[in-house]
Amino acid sequence: MRFFSFFTRASRAFHGSPTYSKLLVISTLSSGGLLAYADSQSDASSPIEECPKKRVLVLGTGWAGTSFLKDLDASKYDVQVVSPQNYFSFTPLLPSVTCGTVEARSIVEPVRNIVKKRKGEVKFWEAECTKIDAANKKVFCRSLVDNNLVGNREFALEYDYLVIAMGAQVNTFNTPGVKENCHFLKEVQDAQKIRKSVIDCFEMAVIPSLSDEERRRNLHFVIVGGGPTGVEFAAELHDFFKEDLVYLYPTVKDLVKISVIQSGDHILNAFDERISSFAEQKFQRDGIDVHTGCRVISVSDKEIKMKVKSSGEVCSIPHGLIVWSTGIMTRPVVKDFMEQIGQGSRRILTTDEWLRVKGTQNVYAIGDCATIDQRKIMKDIAAIFEAADKDNSGTLTVTEFQDVIDDILIRYPQVEIYLRSKHLRDVKDLLKDSQGHEDEVDIEGFKSALSHADTQMKNLPATAQVAAQQGAYLSRCFNRREQCTENPEGPRRFKSSGRYQFLPFRYKHLGQFAPLGGEQAAAELPGDWVSMGRSTQWLWYSVYASKQVSWRTRLSKNTPEFCLLAQSPVALTILDNC
Repeated sequence: MRFFSFFTRASRAFHGSPTYSKLLVISTLSSGGLLAYADSQSDASSPIEECPKKRVLVLGTGWAGTSFLKDLDASKYDVQVVSPQNYFSFTPLLPSVTCGTVEARSIVEPVRNIVKKRKGEVKFWEAECTKIDAANKKVFCRSLVDNNLVGNREFALEYDYLVIAMGAQVNTFNTPGVKENCHFLKEVQDAQKIRKSVIDCFEMAVIPSLSDEERRRNLHFVIVGGGPTGVEFAAELHDFFKEDLVYLYPTVKDLVKISVIQSGDHILNAFDERISSFAEQKFQRDGIDVHTGCRVISVSDKEIKMKVKSSGEVCSIPHGLIVWSTGIMTRPVVKDFMEQIGQGSRRILTTDEWLRVKGTQNVYAIGDCATIDQRKIMKDIAAIFEAADKDNSGTLTVTEFQDVIDDILIRYPQVEIYLRSKHLRDVKDLLKDSQGHEDEVDIEGFKSALSHADTQMKNLPATAQVAAQQGAYLSRCFNRREQCTENPEGPRRFKSSGRYQFLPFRYKHLGQFAPLGGEQAAAELPGDWVSMGRSTQWLWYSVYASKQVSWRTRLSKNTPEFCLLAQSPVALTILDNC
């Protein structure tokens, strides 16, 4: 009775504190027994609720968006994805799809297959984003599913964090007739349309009622743009004709012509000069006409007009098919968003070094839709000098400078590039005098030492490699948000106290490839290493095989990567039984 009397009094005492759930544990010393009494009742006016997960809304499933989703810990957030395509496409192989070297199904992977393997739930909607409401943190969308189905196709989603990964659209430079008469090569559907049109050109050319002039026009394939996509498509088309079409359409084999029009002085002008020269020489041997220094001024259904820059001469050439591959521009929905946040005067959405959109708090942009505005070190040079000058002497010693070197290199990556360009091994070499002796410098000397570092700043190229690295970086930041809030990992803030929450994004260039047809390719790799020829083609196969998003696409018989296994009878036997 004494025990139960105590139990009753204890229970009443616990009920006197209505806010918390109660637990009473009683141990009996004599027997070592344990009795627990729990009371979860609480005052209705003060309920306990779990903190809801932050909503992360991702727009786009290209290289940037898919890379972000693959590495994100979805269990920490309420993740939602909106994209007009319910699949990810391996875009570097699109030129191969145009000619049947690779089948479209071999370079695509359903988004739902990708996200279902992630930790946590990811919600996906196949729709296009029509407007971003930055002030109310809301995104308006419209479904692109067949119009014959019932239901309201428009909906809105709210977000706490928005990740814009919508890519970009083809830049026509407002050239008359381009949209109506040219093919583009941005999506899988584009590649499939080109493939059908190529066959149509040959089918039409063999109609007996056509003249030779009409046949030549139908079989003249023009590629506008001498970048990697245009050059690779020209090479694929040439191989397609030489290896297949010449046997299917022998009566018109001597009438086929392929031309590449490039506004610059060379094709592949973003590559090393040795690669540009090698590609031009190979195209000349293959009979592919390359028109450099020419700008297209208009396109009709029968001819394309271009202006030769050196002479100002305007000439016209007939065509059967045109593929336009001249660059990219901002999508209208992103341009509207830029107007809302004060970036309307810019050509492309701008972020800081942490991929956060400038003028916003919780909006990020990755991939082709944005560019990073790297801060110039000269804007902060006075604050850096003041932070390093600990004794307030007005001069910096090498020891004082070394205390801030690491933070400078992280915060301003252009400094490291500048050092390499000057063949300097250490940042402290900047403080040496003309005789090579280390000396103290004042603020003016410090400015002089770093005055040319900002000249090394360059915008990152709009490539799949950049987009994939940005997606992986941003997912890491989201995964470590709580941890880095308590223990910031970034460089010190020179204009204020403390450190940045995260390390800034740093792009690591891993090289670039240019397939040139005939089982030959060119590669430009880090360390000023250039490779060209058949061996480089196998290197290209290997790299692209490793970058596929699933084993299904890696081992597909319709991809070039399958060639890596073609030498192994055992591997072929296994694949034949798949």
